[in-house]
Amino acid sequence: MLALVASTSWGADITLQSKQQQARQQQAELRERIQGLQKKIESTEASRSDASVALKESENAISVSDRRLAELEQRSARVKAHINELNAQIKEQDALREQRQHELAEQLRALHSSGLSPWAALLSGDNPQAIQRELGYLSYVSKAQAEKVRALRRSLEKLAALQADANASRDELVQLASETKEKKAELLKQQAKRVQVLAEVEDELKKQRSQASGLESNESRLSQLITGLDVEIARQAELARQAEIRRQAEAKRRAEEARLAEIARREREAQQVAEARRVAEQQRQQAEMAAAQQTQLERDKALAAQRAEARRLEILAHSPAIEEDSSTPATAAKAPDAPPAAPKAVAVAPPAPRSAPPEPIRLEPEGGFKGLQRGLAMPVRGEVQGRFGADRPEGGKWRGIVIRASEGTVVNSVAAGRVVYASWLRGFGNLVIVDHGGGHLTVYGYNQSLLKQVGDVVTQGEAIARVGATGGQVEPGLYFEIRHNGQPINPQLWLRG
Repeated sequence: MLALVASTSWGADITLQSKQQQARQQQAELRERIQGLQKKIESTEASRSDASVALKESENAISVSDRRLAELEQRSARVKAHINELNAQIKEQDALREQRQHELAEQLRALHSSGLSPWAALLSGDNPQAIQRELGYLSYVSKAQAEKVRALRRSLEKLAALQADANASRDELVQLASETKEKKAELLKQQAKRVQVLAEVEDELKKQRSQASGLESNESRLSQLITGLDVEIARQAELARQAEIRRQAEAKRRAEEARLAEIARREREAQQVAEARRVAEQQRQQAEMAAAQQTQLERDKALAAQRAEARRLEILAHSPAIEEDSSTPATAAKAPDAPPAAPKAVAVAPPAPRSAPPEPIRLEPEGGFKGLQRGLAMPVRGEVQGRFGADRPEGGKWRGIVIRASEGTVVNSVAAGRVVYASWLRGFGNLVIVDHGGGHLTVYGYNQSLLKQVGDVVTQGEAIARVGATGGQVEPGLYFEIRHNGQPINPQLWLRG
């Protein structure tokens, strides 16, 4: 049963590692494919003189730096938690070390005060049986001391390993703090550069905002992007389905191998039990024969002794008295065994120090994401401008809504899903798109920075961006859309509050 449990646990670990590796491969492939799609969209655009493109480099750099800062903060928090955990383990292990040192010292003091030692017992001149008992007691004490020493050594080794891990984590924390400081300074420079570029192209941006053709071009660009994403999402889903089929087949094969191995193990155990029973029966028969022979031998010895005693009495009856020499003992005491030597210490190289483990890649739920449900929480709190389907002042119709909020406010995903786009897009600035399954996509534009990358799995309410005014916008806010099978739908029918 224990073997089966261990095998099951090992199999679960292997399956998780396989899924993690598969998810990383899919994530890397998805990012590569999306980058290709983005380049294709950019290459087909007729106009390269859009003033907002001048902001692309600085706005994208701000987003990358801010995301890295968020990653550094998360890693720092993870390392600090790991250090606190290590400190607690060090405290516990140090107390255990003190306890074992105290127990060993008490043992040594007790042995010293008793005055017992192997040589003292052997040279005492006592009765051999008493010497044998003392040597047996000393052997027991020696084994107990050796075990205490081994336990103390294990405690010291574990304590040293924990302290090395804690030192490695502290060193990493110092490096994270240094990189955080550098990234903050770099972010300030990038923000200042954006302000300068924005001032240079402000007149051109104002002119473009009043042109309906620019808005139509932006919407066409977004629709083209989402169409490409739908194709890629379907392709990824098919690849994932095929990979799952292969994984299940592999798991089935391993389970069958494990079942056959378990059957073989049980057969071996049955054979071993049968062999053990056969050997035991053979030994029993041999023991019975030996016992019978010993009994007969003892009878013969007793009979011989009786005859010898009768002969001795007969000789004594016809001979003068002879004094027996009582100086020689009837039986000689068996020489005591020497106490066992304490085991020698084996030098073992200490393990390499380890810092906090990396954050495991998040996996999709079994069966994929289930789409959106009505009553979603707002991605960010603020004043809603524009009404879905209504005319826009600059021309065209609203396909989504704009939620006005302070720059830097956290934008949350309205539901669980996978990020399928996270980059700068003309007309929408730093844009993130999340696939929720069931043909549902949510679109978040105008962001100051994007906190997630393509392929990341996000949960409902998780931070994915920060409110901004990128892509040539005047006021900070969040542009939000919901798409179903590529078509925009009224987000206010799906949001609550």
